[in-house]
Amino acid sequence: MRILVAGGAGFIGSHLCDYLIAQGHFVTAVDNCITGRAKNVAHLAENDRFSLLELDVTEAFSWQGDAVFHLASPASPEGYLRHPFETLRVNSVGTDVLLALARENGAKFLFASTSEVYGDPLVHPQAETYWGNVNPIGPRACYDEGKRFGEAVTMEYVRQHEVDARIIRIFNTYGPRNDPGDGRVVPNFIAQAVLGQPITIYGDGTQTRSFCYVEDLVRGMTAAMFSANTQGEVFNLGNPDERTIREFADIVVRLTGTDVPVVHKPLPADDPKRRRPDISKANSRLGWAPAIDLEEGLGKTIAYFRQELPLQESR
Repeated sequence: MRILVAGGAGFIGSHLCDYLIAQGHFVTAVDNCITGRAKNVAHLAENDRFSLLELDVTEAFSWQGDAVFHLASPASPEGYLRHPFETLRVNSVGTDVLLALARENGAKFLFASTSEVYGDPLVHPQAETYWGNVNPIGPRACYDEGKRFGEAVTMEYVRQHEVDARIIRIFNTYGPRNDPGDGRVVPNFIAQAVLGQPITIYGDGTQTRSFCYVEDLVRGMTAAMFSANTQGEVFNLGNPDERTIREFADIVVRLTGTDVPVVHKPLPADDPKRRRPDISKANSRLGWAPAIDLEEGLGKTIAYFRQELPLQESR
């Protein structure tokens, strides 16, 4: 198949490109690299089944193919707070552009949404039927509401134009190629521990997250795209292994073999207190469940950071 990966130079997008090429597909990655990094796909540059187009998907462009994965968006607080208007545009205008391209090609479409559409949830764990508790005018709204709007646009293309589209909601994902400076908890904690710096916990550390290794997520994404009868469906993709932030910090310290202290800072506005996906739908409909446990995945991620951080420090 000929497949377009919007956001293909990003952390998750680059792993998706690897997986699709390994499956024998022809992949075109599109990225304007405001938060994606071309070096994430540099190892694919000589592969005749891969190409990278550096462009902005909010502007119409030409492509012909069979499937479109839309992952183009800043996804970390550091990224979307630095680029709020770009985040809003790529999830609204960009989603419309890519859906129109899929419609023109008769291609399958997947919109990569986020667990952030649930906001600070009043229901736990979060199932796809939960409508969320989101602050529409808060500092995170450019991302939360951008993704919610992108979901709405996607569903209108399904209803009005019968586009073969589906939505996934991604919960906290980690692994190699996480940008050490992107501000999320996994790269923050690992980078701080590897560099011998105090680990920063926002709040008291009792808030929870569920961490999914990137290879597991990519398997779930492709299952959602290519499984039968998934048009118009929404799937949570994440690992339901819920941990407190303090517990997670202790695991990172142990696995890195460091003895750094933990410091506390105030919790940011609208930061969710609990987060765990209900993945029963993905399990029953897609046959998908995470396979890589937290310590195994963190070991691989720490090894990557030990190589990456000296390069970052020397720039």
